[in-house]
Amino acid sequence: MGARGIPVKSTLDNTTTVQYAGLMSQLADKARSVVRDLDPSNDLTFLRVRSKKHEIMVAPDRDFILIVIQNPTD
Repeated sequence: MGARGIPVKSTLDNTTTVQYAGLMSQLADKARSVVRDLDPSNDLTFLRVRSKKHEIMVAPDRDFILIVIQNPTD
């Protein structure tokens, strides 16, 4: 996702892509706030969320956020 919040590339349909991008961006911002509250000299570098259906990995950067969604293997 680019700096303006616009998804750059996706294999999902546009509606799903925009939904995931918005929600994961908000979650990454909140996680970054928690990390900084715990240790102001630290920063969020990677976030992994796993459910029964999906595993979502988020790598926030200064200029973009990389979001990977995959089916977890047992």
